[in-house]
Amino acid sequence: MDRVALRGLKARGHHGVFPEEREKGQPFVVDLVLGLDTRPAAADDDLTKTVHYGIVAEEVVAVVEGEPVNLIETLAERIARTCLKHEGVEEVEVCVHKPDAPITVPFDDVTVTITRSRV
Repeated sequence: MDRVALRGLKARGHHGVFPEEREKGQPFVVDLVLGLDTRPAAADDDLTKTVHYGIVAEEVVAVVEGEPVNLIETLAERIARTCLKHEGVEEVEVCVHKPDAPITVPFDDVTVTITRSRV
């Protein structure tokens, strides 16, 4: 299976379990790896035979900016479902970063990574 990766998609969301997270919002960063067969697109040099990663990026940002959820696990699941709606995408790895998570000790990042497939 071939891979198309999008790294560092940035959006502001209002996800979290604490009221201040829901009210103020915070930045989220999403990395995606889409699994698909790119040979038909490469053979014909045809965008319609592969995934349009620009459209995927816009849809993922809309999910992050959309309806709030408590957990980034839930957010990752919603993003995966959105990606798998694209014809040809057989598998997706989603990593959601929450760099401003409300943690009381110094840290660089919090992430949740999931892999989902059509099967």
